[in-house]
Amino acid sequence: MFDTVLVANRGEIALRVIRTLRRLGVRSVAVFSDADADAPHVREADVAVRLGPADRSDSSAAETYLRTDQILAAARRTGAQAVHPGYGFLAENPGFARACADAGLVFIGPPPGAVELMGDKINAKEAVRAAGVPVVPGSQATAPTDEELVAAADEIGYPVLLKPSAGGGGKGMRLVRDPADLPTEIGAARRVARTAFGDDTLLLERWVDRPRHIEVQVLADAHGNTVHLGERECSLQRRHQKLIEEAPSVLLNAETRAAMGAAAVRAAESCGYTGAGTVEFIVPGIDPDAPAPAAEGVRDFFFMEMNTRLQVEHPVTELAVAVGPEAARLDLVEWQLRVAAGERLSFTQSDVSFLGHAIEARICAEDPERDFLPTGGRILTLDEPRGEGIRVDSGVAPGTVVTSAYDPMLAKVIAYGPDRPTALRRLRAALADTRILGVTTNTGFLRRLLAHPDVVAGRLDTGLVERTAQQQPVLLAAPHSPSNAAPSSPAPSNAPTTAGTTAPAAPADDTDARATESPSPAHLLYYAAALARHLELTPAAEPGGWTDPFSSPSGWRLGGTPAWTTHRLRTPGQDPVSVRIRSITAGNVTDATDNSPEPTREVELRLDAGPVHRARATLAADRLHLTVDGLRTAFALATDATPGLAAGPVTWLGIEGDAWPMHTYDPVVESAAGAAAHHGALTAPMPGTVTVIKATAGETVRKGQPLLVLEAMKMEHVIAAPHDGVVAELRASAGATVAMEDLLVVVTPAEEAAEPAEVRS
Repeated sequence: MFDTVLVANRGEIALRVIRTLRRLGVRSVAVFSDADADAPHVREADVAVRLGPADRSDSSAAETYLRTDQILAAARRTGAQAVHPGYGFLAENPGFARACADAGLVFIGPPPGAVELMGDKINAKEAVRAAGVPVVPGSQATAPTDEELVAAADEIGYPVLLKPSAGGGGKGMRLVRDPADLPTEIGAARRVARTAFGDDTLLLERWVDRPRHIEVQVLADAHGNTVHLGERECSLQRRHQKLIEEAPSVLLNAETRAAMGAAAVRAAESCGYTGAGTVEFIVPGIDPDAPAPAAEGVRDFFFMEMNTRLQVEHPVTELAVAVGPEAARLDLVEWQLRVAAGERLSFTQSDVSFLGHAIEARICAEDPERDFLPTGGRILTLDEPRGEGIRVDSGVAPGTVVTSAYDPMLAKVIAYGPDRPTALRRLRAALADTRILGVTTNTGFLRRLLAHPDVVAGRLDTGLVERTAQQQPVLLAAPHSPSNAAPSSPAPSNAPTTAGTTAPAAPADDTDARATESPSPAHLLYYAAALARHLELTPAAEPGGWTDPFSSPSGWRLGGTPAWTTHRLRTPGQDPVSVRIRSITAGNVTDATDNSPEPTREVELRLDAGPVHRARATLAADRLHLTVDGLRTAFALATDATPGLAAGPVTWLGIEGDAWPMHTYDPVVESAAGAAAHHGALTAPMPGTVTVIKATAGETVRKGQPLLVLEAMKMEHVIAAPHDGVVAELRASAGATVAMEDLLVVVTPAEEAAEPAEVRS
């Protein structure tokens, strides 16, 4: 075994590898960019080395985690004997694997030749085809031109799938159903492939409708022994990015499982593979309108690609696969190290079996309510779930700043159970207990996805998530989302007297429009935000227990009903609202000014012109307990008081895995800003880098015409013209880094750009 191993990665996978190294008594070396200087993987390692230019701070992947020379220098400097690449970055770069060998370092992975062969998706298909592994029909050229890709699509028929030859992880993949769209999609796929993998070579395959993505874990030593460790179902995806993975697959019968496992072993042996790797297959799904397939016999399956590294979803295999009569669990990182150190596998295929079920959810910094655009920010609160059968692989901590420079995945939550229903329940509960405030994530979305009837029943395919978002969005929508807070209509304040007449209306401030129904979850979110701010305004009691009533937001008035205190709130993308709060008192001086021994008073509150509810809120550490009309709800609470925030402190509230920022709203300031804003101004919807400029200042454009392309966390977002008009301003430039809501381009509407000339008499 090695004495010292350098981990050439960051985030949760670096931390995962470092912990196994520590358990084995191996000294660990971390590398880090300036942005990751205080990251958990740096703190956990025995020693850490900075990456990046010596004369300036540049935390981009190109200047840090993709710098082979700096990583090898760090290994020499620290006396490392081997390098673990993790996944992503240089993990599937054959040049890096060779450079390690040339430097006298052991690359903890397969031989460079295997990385190169399987990293070239075109040659990989030919290699496994020769080994008897079924493949999907597609393009055959080694480096097809755009014209050859179009010709291949015409030959095999539509729909087709474009894939980067040098990459994986779903990045750059494009599904094309209309031949007219293929040239544009080829250009977009090449750009992403060039940026993500440094190689814009594409391949094209026939698309299988309702496909299921099922992969097989393989493990091979350098002594000719190769085994498979069963399959993982990875069909729950969005834009070809995996969201949920599980083992075993509910689709496969024993015959198909054995056939796929044997095919995966042949694929690995065809390239002289050693270490841990994954062979990915596409399996035709079950048409709900077709007869049920036979329970016995081998189902069709086709080779897609081989990932020559550890997979993100490897924990489900570690939890669900047992080895030998003792039903021992495997640590795949440990076996990567042992194989790289020359050890033989200590078990055979007959020793491997499934025992129980495991499911993993990937928590990412992205906003499901904004089409999953990447997000960022500083993590204010981080509560990771615990409990029976729960495992968390995380790469962040409170205070971590999430940027657009790297992959958006923050953590993985994995649940194990004796059967699939138990694992599902445990994972849903764990996600509900996951609290991340300060950065918007997909945690709550994943929890709702796991409750989808088709997911519960195991009726999966790679299009299920996007199909549900289009056809049944309510199944995936967050109940407490501000987008669900329909404008409150005034509650009836005029009590009927006789037919056709009503009593006079009470003054607006004192109307007793009592609620007859419970408030919606979205309204509860606004109530919680308003009461949190209300409690912040309440001064602490003096040593004697007395508080000056004139410094308290009680709305006390001499001899009258307390006045309403108005809190104006706004969440991104939503209209501002007003929540009014007033104390419930007997209305006399004594009751209004004496201090209650209780932590909070009962209050009345109302959202905009809606009905009045009775409520009480208490603060306990980082929790706000809100009771409205007898219904008690607990929210996670944090305040971002970072100096320089334009709108002042931001209140973050979280519940059941979801979280939202609540901003104060000043109508005077907002009105002035709105009057000064450009009509037709387009701002950055996410922090990122401008990769392509498709328009010029002064150019006439049509509504929907692409103007520029913004990339963040390896995702592209096209900024298009909102209307017909003229590009009046172009602030962005190719290669520029922009922050969220930075002004990019201004398109003056056509009717304003073509003002008629002044007529003189």
